Amino acid sequence: MTTPPVKAQGRQKSDTASSDEKRERILRAAEQLFDELGYANTTIDQIAQRLGVTKPFVYYYFRNKQELFEQLSWAPTVACFTAMDFPEDDARPAHTQVADGIERLIRATLAHHPAAFFPYREPQAYRPEYVAAQKALANRFYDRLCALLERGRAEGMFDFNDTKITALAACSLPGFLYNWYRPDGRLSPEEVVRELSQLAWRVLGLRTRRRKPPSEDKPPET
Repeated sequence: MTTPPVKAQGRQKSDTASSDEKRERILRAAEQLFDELGYANTTIDQIAQRLGVTKPFVYYYFRNKQELFEQLSWAPTVACFTAMDFPEDDARPAHTQVADGIERLIRATLAHHPAAFFPYREPQAYRPEYVAAQKALANRFYDRLCALLERGRAEGMFDFNDTKITALAACSLPGFLYNWYRPDGRLSPEEVVRELSQLAWRVLGLRTRRRKPPSEDKPPET
């Protein structure tokens, strides 16, 4: 499921050629303010002032600030929780897909800064319907990741104990970026992707070479 749990409409009756552009301007201004002030301290009035427009202009495209907040949060939610989606004909080994997916997850988190961090900062701001949709995407993501991890372990490419705990631990690394990441920080976004990917692979026990399963180590029967 990647359909937004709410469709932004506001008072607008039908889309026009410039609707998307105007919505995007409002979203970017709101994103900056939510990042600077937090959800509770941001008002529609402040968003309008940041844009240099009137409040009715904002209300024409969005019903309220919660709708804005959820719209901003949904795009990174989808980008992150579809990071393990690969074509059915992807013939790469499981461990290669996992490594690729983890890297995609981290890159998506950075690409959607700061909105990607809103769910970690202010989880109380979302409606139950939104939380349910987010949870459904997350469960689907972890189901796919755990299946790939178990396949990779059977192939001798991972070393871990509990599959779900290992998956959660590895994916918590990009989650905690919101505590310290800054786009203008010491490391470039690409360097952050590389560093965190390698740390996540270590958490997963990713091997550089295939280790034979115990059944293949047994001497041949005579």
